[in-house]
Amino acid sequence: MITQLEKEVTLRFLKTRKKDGFLNVISIFSFIGISLGVAVLIIVMSVMNGFRSELINKIVGFNAHAVVKPYNKSIDIKLEKDVLMSLYSNDAEAVILNKNNIKGILLKGYLEKNFKKLEIAKNKEFIGNNNLKVNSISIGQELSFNLNLDIGDTITVMSPSGVQTIVGSLPKQESFKIISIFDSGLSDYNENVAYINLESLESLFEKEAELRFLEFYFKNPQKIENYKIALMNLYPEQLVYTWADMNKSLFSALKVERNVMFIILSLIIIVAAFNIISSLTILVKNKTRDIGILKSIGVQNFSIKKIFFLVGFIIGTSATLFGVIIGTLFSIYIENIREFISSLFNISLFPEEIYFLSTMPSEINIQSIFLISICSIFTTIIVSIYPAFKASKLDTVKTLKYE
Repeated sequence: MITQLEKEVTLRFLKTRKKDGFLNVISIFSFIGISLGVAVLIIVMSVMNGFRSELINKIVGFNAHAVVKPYNKSIDIKLEKDVLMSLYSNDAEAVILNKNNIKGILLKGYLEKNFKKLEIAKNKEFIGNNNLKVNSISIGQELSFNLNLDIGDTITVMSPSGVQTIVGSLPKQESFKIISIFDSGLSDYNENVAYINLESLESLFEKEAELRFLEFYFKNPQKIENYKIALMNLYPEQLVYTWADMNKSLFSALKVERNVMFIILSLIIIVAAFNIISSLTILVKNKTRDIGILKSIGVQNFSIKKIFFLVGFIIGTSATLFGVIIGTLFSIYIENIREFISSLFNISLFPEEIYFLSTMPSEINIQSIFLISICSIFTTIIVSIYPAFKASKLDTVKTLKYE
């Protein structure tokens, strides 16, 4: 419980006085340092959370959320809750030939009716028609640019499956007409993946229709671990994997990077918080006479501790709150700030051709802000203990004698 006297003395010590000029400078820098540390942490965490969400959206936008592969027998579609769509597919590695150009790619096969349902065939970047008939193919933007291909052109697809001829076994090959060009948002995918009709794929690569994959698309793909458990219960004898399994190393790296950035940037707060020790120590020195007077009128050592502890706590807490406000506002308007800086200095911040994102992503996470605030305030509490303890141990007689 804080008494009225403790409140008044604490507020008095917090007020600016001319003779405490150097002390005020240290306090101001402590306040600014903690505020900047908290704000920068919030901004960095928000950008990294936003980048992660954008990356997930792009990956799950063109990949199946979960895939069930049969080992040796066909599998039937079994409906699970929160399933938006389930369909059959298959894939194979091939080589495409166009004049003097040769490129290895991954072919993904879908029935015509199912290809139209895919998000990649419905977005605004999709050019051409989505009628994926037999011997038709849909390629990515980067692949069409690199091989100088356009809608209506014909390319040859070569399969590893051999065809027996009088001169021996030759790779099987067929001609496919380009009916559309898609853009997944990721250049590697656009360059190395193409879509063909499922029946054409099975014919070209001599795959059995009974061994088709089963793809699932869910309402909330970020809860994929729960869905994976449910699918493994439905298909206990089949191979089940998800988009998270296919990109585990990427998202593990992002998680490690985010944790490392949090630790490194937390050092800003810690360094700024240690300035509070300096300011409170100087405050104790400057207020030696006041402490002696307070003790002489009966103020207990515990109250002295509380007074100086509250001074440090108020500085740290107010700086933390100010940093939270600045960091949150900056995160909300980060794209506007990026555009302003880019136009002001005529430079390109966050270029789209490198990051494959047209805007700087930002996603404010309440839990992250709460964790950052708690860490900042806890650090402030820790560094305020020593000066408060030192102030309470001053000898009353000596302080008044030498003052």
